[in-house]
Amino acid sequence: MPVWLITALMLTASNLFMTYAWYGHLRTMQSKPWIIAALVSWVIALGEYLIQVPANRIGFTQLSLGQLKIMQEVITLAVFIPFSVYVMNQPLKLDYLWAGCCMLGAVFFIFRS
Repeated sequence: MPVWLITALMLTASNLFMTYAWYGHLRTMQSKPWIIAALVSWVIALGEYLIQVPANRIGFTQLSLGQLKIMQEVITLAVFIPFSVYVMNQPLKLDYLWAGCCMLGAVFFIFRS
């Protein structure tokens, strides 16, 4: 399996953890004090870091730092949109499409060399 694909899959998995750590408590822990939500989020984020750090180390063997960052940002948007719609019950907005188009531009410029 190519390094870029391993990296992308691992970053996607880590981003699932991080998105839930950052935003999931807004839906599931509204009645809890913020400190409890923060502590639970930190535990979830630990899972994210245990996947994300090796993903970046693997990716950095063949990808530049900028390529890793843009890959992460594209994955973040790709994970956030369905999370926002299906978990947080937010409306799907056309603005997500425009944001995705901007990300495609970033991908073009960072990977063109």
